[in-house]
Amino acid sequence: MKMTFAKSCLVVAAAGMFSFTAAAEKATNLDQLLQMVKESKILESKDNKKREADFRRQKSSQGSLLKSAEATKVAEENRSDLLEKTYATQEIDVDAKRKQLNERMGSLKELFGHLTATAGDLRSTLENSIVSSQYPGRGEFLSELIEKMNSGTTLPSIEEIERVWYELQRETVESAKVVAFTGTVISPNGDQSEREVVRVGNFQLLSNGQYLNFVPKGAKMEELSRQPEAHNGAASDLQASTSGFTRVGIDPTGARGGSLLAALINTPNLVERWHQGQQVGYIITAVGVFGILLGLFRILVLTGMSSKVSAQLKAKKANPNNPLGRVLKVAEDNPGIDGETLELKLEEAVLKERPSIESGLALLKIISAVAPLLGLLGTVTGMIQTFQAITIFGAGDPKAMAGGISGALVTTVLGLIVAIPTVLMHTFVNGKAKRVIHVLDEQAAGIIAENSERK
Repeated sequence: MKMTFAKSCLVVAAAGMFSFTAAAEKATNLDQLLQMVKESKILESKDNKKREADFRRQKSSQGSLLKSAEATKVAEENRSDLLEKTYATQEIDVDAKRKQLNERMGSLKELFGHLTATAGDLRSTLENSIVSSQYPGRGEFLSELIEKMNSGTTLPSIEEIERVWYELQRETVESAKVVAFTGTVISPNGDQSEREVVRVGNFQLLSNGQYLNFVPKGAKMEELSRQPEAHNGAASDLQASTSGFTRVGIDPTGARGGSLLAALINTPNLVERWHQGQQVGYIITAVGVFGILLGLFRILVLTGMSSKVSAQLKAKKANPNNPLGRVLKVAEDNPGIDGETLELKLEEAVLKERPSIESGLALLKIISAVAPLLGLLGTVTGMIQTFQAITIFGAGDPKAMAGGISGALVTTVLGLIVAIPTVLMHTFVNGKAKRVIHVLDEQAAGIIAENSERK
């Protein structure tokens, strides 16, 4: 207490010194300073009295507020006691009424329980049914009926119960119909248009030769961004037909969401699978195209060469437009030489013809051996990328992991696709080349034998 009083004195003294200093700065003599100090004390006294009056006034008002709050508290406590008594009384009445209701309902309570369960199952079925694209809003009354029956205060009418039975029957009947109706179809770019839609039971929706997807939320019909191309023509035929039977592909899982059609349209085609091979796949394709073109070119060349050689075998005079004719020309140009020299000249002529005959064989053989190795390289690099993705993102999605492995194996398939025809072409070209070379060797040996007999 003493410390508080001392601190208050210091504060007052400091304020007085501050006022004195400020006044000293304005006063010109001591009389003026004394007058200023006197006026300052008078003003401070008035302010203090005003503060004291305000404090007393607030203190009296706080007392009245406290008394009012205490009175309110007592009133609310009395009201709470009254409400508790009322609640207890009404709870007894509610239990009695509920017991009376259960006794009067008897077996109807079990019936309404089954009706509520049936209405709930039917509502789920109608919301996801393709038939709702033609008859939207069928499940709204079921929601109201279920809410009414769960309230415990109202009972369903005979008309509402009969409508549940009617909707069950209509769903069954409509699931066996192929009908056309007009509806709003949303295209892949978001545009909406009124079209004629063909509904195949509860399995498929078709419009303008395109397959549609049914979205249960809002009963919307959306054109698939990617169509099963193998069945589009049949879809147009079905929409154009008026009677009889039309062969068309439908999704047997359409009533359960159309998972089979989704898997079918998401299956990559040949071009997309080829792109999965990426850079290595492009290289294998380029090598394969070059190898096949080379093989076809050599087959054409050797076929023409073989026909000319066959014609030369029947001719009596050498024709230099074919390998055999050029070899025979050497013998005709050297009629009187000895057998050893003629043999060397003929062997030299045959050796000159071999490169043009066997051209491309080595390259075809290399391509047939390198293509599978390139495919294996692409597979290994693809598997490395897949396992790196598994390391980063985990193996929580088996579909993503299987897709990566499938893409990695595409290069192996490409390598085999290139290697198999290239090997066959190499074998075929090599056979044709050996046949021509065999004819050259055979004719050269015959010429040497004839020359030796003449000698």
